[in-house]
Amino acid sequence: MQYTGQPNPRAAADTRLKLVAAALLLWGGAIIHHLYLVQIKLHDHYSKVAVSQQEHDVKVPAPRGTIFDRNGQQMAVSVPAESVAVDPRRINNVSVATEVMGNLLHLDKQILHDRLAYAREHHKGFVMVKRHMDPFEAKNLRDLHLEYASFIPESRRNYPNGITGAHVVGDVCGKEGADPKLLLAPHIPCTVGEEGGSGIERSFDALLRGESGEEHQIQDVRRKGIDSHVDTAVRAGTPLTLTIDERLQFIAERELKKGVEAKHARYGTAIVMDPYTGDILALANYPSYDPNKPPSENDSKWSRFNLGVSVPFEPGSIFKVVTLSAALETTNLTPDSPIATGNGTLSLPGRVVHEAHGGYGTISMQQVLEKSSNIGAIKIGQRVGREKMYEYVKRFGFGDKTGAGFPAESRGLFRPLNKWGSTSLESIAMGQEVSATSVQLARAASVFANGGMLVRPRIILKRGDKLEPVEPPVRVLKPETVMKMRIMMEGVVLRGTARLTARLDGYTSAGKTGTAQIFEHGHYTHLYNASFMGFAPVTNPRLVILVTLNGTEGNSGMGGAAAAPVFKEIATEAMRMLDVPKDIPEDEVAAARKAKIAGPLFEEPAIADLSGSSIMAEDPSLRELLAEQAIIAGNSHTDAIEDGIPAAGTVPRPLLAAEAASLPVPAPPKPTGPVVPDFRGKSMQDVVEMASADGLSVQVEGSGVARAQIPGPGMPVRRGARIRVVFTR
Repeated sequence: MQYTGQPNPRAAADTRLKLVAAALLLWGGAIIHHLYLVQIKLHDHYSKVAVSQQEHDVKVPAPRGTIFDRNGQQMAVSVPAESVAVDPRRINNVSVATEVMGNLLHLDKQILHDRLAYAREHHKGFVMVKRHMDPFEAKNLRDLHLEYASFIPESRRNYPNGITGAHVVGDVCGKEGADPKLLLAPHIPCTVGEEGGSGIERSFDALLRGESGEEHQIQDVRRKGIDSHVDTAVRAGTPLTLTIDERLQFIAERELKKGVEAKHARYGTAIVMDPYTGDILALANYPSYDPNKPPSENDSKWSRFNLGVSVPFEPGSIFKVVTLSAALETTNLTPDSPIATGNGTLSLPGRVVHEAHGGYGTISMQQVLEKSSNIGAIKIGQRVGREKMYEYVKRFGFGDKTGAGFPAESRGLFRPLNKWGSTSLESIAMGQEVSATSVQLARAASVFANGGMLVRPRIILKRGDKLEPVEPPVRVLKPETVMKMRIMMEGVVLRGTARLTARLDGYTSAGKTGTAQIFEHGHYTHLYNASFMGFAPVTNPRLVILVTLNGTEGNSGMGGAAAAPVFKEIATEAMRMLDVPKDIPEDEVAAARKAKIAGPLFEEPAIADLSGSSIMAEDPSLRELLAEQAIIAGNSHTDAIEDGIPAAGTVPRPLLAAEAASLPVPAPPKPTGPVVPDFRGKSMQDVVEMASADGLSVQVEGSGVARAQIPGPGMPVRRGARIRVVFTR
């Protein structure tokens, strides 16, 4: 063949075909090789990768147990909710993602951008964007099909009553928007999920949380579910029933708030307790907070503290009930025993103790409690002695936790006997050098209300359907001691430091006031802890109520003026709500109201006696004195009366007591000179002071309150005359 110099088309085509065939062969070989690697050699590896991408074991959180009050009202409940998290590594543009999610989820865009940028820079694969979205937010975000967003099913804790019972129930941490730097003690940091942060939610967290389940899910490339099955079933948390009565809790919080705001106090606590079982029916603190909302910079620094359990303070004069109880059991002192308090000052090694209202002179032990005499309490404490005083303070449970079931409970402060100073006995006798919580003081008040037994306060009534057992109480005081103390504590309300502020309409009440200077920055300030512990009714106490206001000032900030009115309002509502039978007749209540309008209520005789009848009719000596007074009042020869005793020959035939008691008592003659004051219903000290001011002298008989006198009120006498006055309880 002759060569023409032109290319052979057929040869070129063959060459191209061979090249294509070689390429296809190589490509096919590569595919076969890759298939070999994937299907045979690396089959196990890629199977695991596929499973990890398509199948997921998802933790299904257990709903927390519901918390109920004693009447079955929900105080905390879990409801379904969704949270959203993102994988920053899959976000192409952080600014765009921030704009989209910030607008839909109503988040601070700057904070969100900083969090996402930081996570992306540090190769973090998980950032929680918002927990517990509302349903509209979740739907709008899901409709965008964001490949970097994942939705997590959770439950959200809801507190139907808001602030009511917040410090008791507590809250859970880990809520969206809760800056850990803003969380106050006793909160703890949380991982993802609901963990108890305070209150019952924290102390019984393991019981309430239950056990989470596990679900195996198969998802497509867009992380949409294809199939699923449960590997481990969810076990819901155990429900708890509290001893709290939601109605009483509301009342206590309402009245406490009024009291704190009226006295411009820093904070306050009120506790209502059943003295026989130790059930805490209400525990209120003010200021408070809404557990449905995260902490805020605008919150008061006190709002999230359970002050009644966690913050101890010097109890002051309230503590005198412990001192006097110890004296009744360890010395020969009785409520009528005279206590020399002097002129109102007492020198101790290194300091001088002053009475709050000047000197009282010699007064009875009962008046020491009624007047809240510091010097009187010291003198009584000295009779008790260091060892016995230490023993009785410990008997009442001071210095030890009550075990009520709250987290962060304080044991207060009560030093061992070997660490007492030279004047510690005197300080402790009047409520200093010892600190106690409100729960401890409420437990101490229960000793007098329940007959002398120390009960363990409790907050849990039932776990699930199982009733919580009541721990057996321990005897602290003899029954006879308790009865004496009840009468003396009733005297505080009838004649003492709470005489105008703690009386209840239709119910007898008893208690003790306390006003303790607050020790801050190394010295005692002019701010007070004003407190009142009380119970009602006196003969068969139904409730114990403890009220404390911190940071009060002046005379209006004393325990009787600041805390006792809160006690009265809470007790009045509680008695009505619990349908407690009244133990004072309506006519005596009306008389007491009239007397209160006419003048100071404490100057009138007791509106009711524990026996239910007038003490005038029960005491033979008083009946005889009334008879003598009737004779003198009916005698026309009044000028012959000297030193309160009728002159010889001026008194007709002595009348029998029965006859005298039936005589009408005419109005006293119009005075022409000095007249006898009306001493009835007044204390011994008041009687002596009034008589001295008019130039008269008195012959006192008995102790307690003036019940009768000779000559009677309004009778004319000459200066220097002696008035016979009989005092009884």
